[in-house]
Amino acid sequence: MKTLHFLVIGKNQEILDVLKRIIENNEGWTAEIQSDENFCYEYIRENHVDIVLLSSGLEDQFEKDIKVFCAGLDKEVKVIDHYGGGSGLLKNEVYSLFPNLQE
Repeated sequence: MKTLHFLVIGKNQEILDVLKRIIENNEGWTAEIQSDENFCYEYIRENHVDIVLLSSGLEDQFEKDIKVFCAGLDKEVKVIDHYGGGSGLLKNEVYSLFPNLQE
């Protein structure tokens, strides 16, 4: 099974905690949560990140900027806009990016 490393970015700590729990309930998936947008760029540069998951409360300009930043990296980092919908929706979003993960 492929290990996936998520960076979950958002402003609501309760939602971030739930997303971390949902992500880590999947075998091989790990999550770092972050509410400080400025920290995210350095974290992505210095750590292995497969998916940046954008949660609620972020400014539109930051969302645009982080997508451009991720696209410009030498490593492949996928970005998901996730604003709710439960664990099934999140899995579908991930599987659409990594179809080889589907059971």
